[in-house]
Amino acid sequence: MPLRMILVGPPGVGKGTQSSLLEARLGAKPLSSGMIFRAEIDAQTDLGELAKSYIDRGELVPNGVTIQMMLKRLRTSEVQQKGFILDGFPRTVRQAEALDEELRKAQIDLDIVVSLEVDDQVIVDRLSGRLGCTKCGAIYHRLNKPPKREGFCDNCNSPVIVREDDNPETIKERLRVFRENTAPVVDHYAAQGKLVRVESSRDPEVVYADIVAGIGS
Repeated sequence: MPLRMILVGPPGVGKGTQSSLLEARLGAKPLSSGMIFRAEIDAQTDLGELAKSYIDRGELVPNGVTIQMMLKRLRTSEVQQKGFILDGFPRTVRQAEALDEELRKAQIDLDIVVSLEVDDQVIVDRLSGRLGCTKCGAIYHRLNKPPKREGFCDNCNSPVIVREDDNPETIKERLRVFRENTAPVVDHYAAQGKLVRVESSRDPEVVYADIVAGIGS
């Protein structure tokens, strides 16, 4: 059976790392709202153009548009065959409730919702040292994964920089917003008996093992 799961957690908790491991080893396709927005916008679909109109005005894409984009991807033959990992989506209880309803209509059952959890200070330390390539988007870290040549990407040799939203004060604000808006999503899925909590400050392989153990429980 294909794996169908949601990863929930604040920025910097390791959702992307675990999504990559799960895809490589279990075959499920990672899906994030940001990834889907970019794909739809690049393809100039009606949904993509609608999303772009909100993004260009600096507004959040409405729940309805986001859900429809996500469902469009969930209905593809590749995702139906291989399964999916929703990375950082849904972000609010309202989105979670809308997603629940649409999944019921599509006769898609969630296997598990994993809440990746770590102290805020660990996240501040992780993200404030993060570097991103200005061209290909590759991610590095000053201490844990520096580029081979300081200031330049290993893949495309473009400059790497600290993103504006990765300075400590901005990170703390992002965490506050997460606690306010997204943390209640954890309670929503706990009430459904689908939630597994995983402490994610440890080695990624240990975290991955706990996720897999949760899938089988």
